[in-house]
Amino acid sequence: MYIIFRCDCGRAMYTRKGVVQKKCVCGKTLKVRKRRVLAKTEDVREASEIVRKLQEEKYGPAYFTTADKI
Repeated sequence: MYIIFRCDCGRAMYTRKGVVQKKCVCGKTLKVRKRRVLAKTEDVREASEIVRKLQEEKYGPAYFTTADKI
């Protein structure tokens, strides 16, 4: 089972159930047990899809470009 939650910085993340700590890309180490669970799923692909949708809701769709087009 996988759980989906948010860091204090707003980033959505997922981890397997039973994991004690998770480190966010912002640098903060989170105690998973104290986080509010946004969703639960059995499949890792479904968990990553939920996280992607949550990130898009908050920050807009992701797009990739090359440096010469910026």
